[in-house]
Amino acid sequence: MAAPPPEPNETELLLLKCFWSEGDLSAREVQARIGDQMGWTGSTTRTVLERMRAKGLIGRRDVHGMAVYSPSQPKTQVIGALVRRLSSLLDLDRPLPAAAFTGSQLLDAEDIAALENLLAQPTEADDERG
Repeated sequence: MAAPPPEPNETELLLLKCFWSEGDLSAREVQARIGDQMGWTGSTTRTVLERMRAKGLIGRRDVHGMAVYSPSQPKTQVIGALVRRLSSLLDLDRPLPAAAFTGSQLLDAEDIAALENLLAQPTEADDERG
């Protein structure tokens, strides 16, 4: 059985949103986009990125001698896991419908359809209950 994907914390989610919006980024590009907002130095940004890489949230590859980072999982998988977790915390019988995210600036219609399909799939917890 595969291990569940790691759950990002709030800071990691902020960085993932940056990647989902902008695409692959170097540490310097991440710093330029959110460093001031977070009050981070370039060193802090690199440390956070490397911790996220160690957790399996992002990957790193070299492009023309520069380290470039990208998410390890599609955003719909990450968001789907968060929706399932929230649904569980609220003791809902099933996850929130993906249609609840219509109007999101982060998710387009294709993402919402993929999220709907993902949320419709039974989980191991569903199998244990059912």
